[in-house]
Amino acid sequence: MAPMRAADLIERGVEILKAGAANSDSPGDEDQQAEQILEEVLGREFDEDDSVDGRARRFLALIERRAAGEPLPYVLGWTEFMDLRLSVGPGAFVPRATTEFLAETAIARLRRRKAPVAVDAATGVGPIALAVASKVGHASVYGTDIAKPAVATARKNARALGLSNAHFRLGSMLEPLPRAIRGRVDVITSHPPYVASHEVADLPKELRDYEPHESLTDGSGDGLGLVRPLLAQGGGWLAPDGWMLIEIGSYLARAVRTLMVRAHYRDVRSLKGDMPYTRVIAGRCPR
Repeated sequence: MAPMRAADLIERGVEILKAGAANSDSPGDEDQQAEQILEEVLGREFDEDDSVDGRARRFLALIERRAAGEPLPYVLGWTEFMDLRLSVGPGAFVPRATTEFLAETAIARLRRRKAPVAVDAATGVGPIALAVASKVGHASVYGTDIAKPAVATARKNARALGLSNAHFRLGSMLEPLPRAIRGRVDVITSHPPYVASHEVADLPKELRDYEPHESLTDGSGDGLGLVRPLLAQGGGWLAPDGWMLIEIGSYLARAVRTLMVRAHYRDVRSLKGDMPYTRVIAGRCPR
């Protein structure tokens, strides 16, 4: 019996993924996903004619999980964010490329500051905090989240990346921060859950059925239930020239900008990256 080739296994995997395309929020890239999964199973890159005997069962099991709608990073156990390989799994929101713009915006505001302090509220597995800690090595970075699995994974990621300047604390938004940094924070970032409670049922299956409910919605009717207290409390933590940076869906940009102005933040502006789905609303510490 001829050995099974990688190309044959990929072909079978693509067929299964296409059959389950309705469960995916990224239909059309089944070939790439199947190749990523096979690389994970093999632990290396491969050629089409490579023998994969003995690996087909595990490969197909992972393919079936993906075809059922489980996010690819959960299936692989990791994802990439700003060139950082991050562990990720059930119990935490999957970092996405759309959020890299928020991290880049924070980094640009921190690089030239002496001994900067940065905070990422609702940090998940820590993508923003870790990107900032990696790119601004002289910064002290804190990430907070209410989910124990997320905080545990963020700490694991920091250790794996050797980022001793990244610290993660369990708790809601700004509450668990050390009092010593109050009034000294140069940048606060947050990508809070902003889906209105009545809209969760309309989300793609990949989000609705697999990612933690609290990472999708704050339970409010307008999706701004965490933004309001963050803005109210943020002024007490920011340095006089510090920045508040909030990533939000583009359809909520005007509302968040209005809230920031009413909270007396200065230089309020809406920033847009290369992707059209989100905005970063920026404002300096209130006087």
